[in-house]
Parts: sequence; structure tokens; C-alpha cells
Amino acid sequence: MALEFTDANFKTEVLDSDKLSVVDFWAEWCGPCRAIGPVIEELAKEYNGKVKVGKVNVDNNPKVSTDYGITSIPAILFLKNGVVVDKLVGAQPKGNFVKKIEAHI
Repeated sequence: MALEFTDANFKTEVLDSDKLSVVDFWAEWCGPCRAIGPVIEELAKEYNGKVKVGKVNVDNNPKVSTDYGITSIPAILFLKNGVVVDKLVGAQPKGNFVKKIEAHI
């Protein structure tokens, strides 16, 4: 299951992690966000133990969203060792996520 990243745990869960983190910035009211939700869950299962896959609800976590300049959702950031190494914006097919993950693990 995808992790829940928040303003409170983002530093310890994502920035301090030596694993690749896939962070989905989303909101309940966002149709495309809901459309890729199942893909994010699949990736969390498939890469369990190798990659941290989680979601940040932009409505509930304004600090992290602002810190990363999130203006359009869904926005998926790929972070490694606290640095953004890649990103995707908008609903995407699963293959696009897999390519980015495989390139960075």
C-alpha cells in the first residue's frame, strides 16, 4: 500500500531516505489524480522494499506542496537522497512511471 507522506513526516520518510521515493501530489477533488491512484498502489506493491511510494494530499499538506512548487496535480516527483531526480505531471500510463523508477534505482 502507498505510504502517506505529510508535512510532518516528509523529511524523515523521503528526504532522509537513501531509497528512491516516488511522491504523488494529489487531491480528493482531482479526477486525473483519482485515475492514477490504482497505478500508484500497484507500484507500491511491486517495488515494496526497493522504492518508497507514497502520496501527499496537497489540501492537507501545504508546506511540502509549496516547498516543491506544486501548481498542477497530479504531480509525481522522484527523489533520491533528498534531491528531485525526475518528475511527471498529469495522468500517465503505468509504463512511464516504471521507466522513471528503473532509471533511478
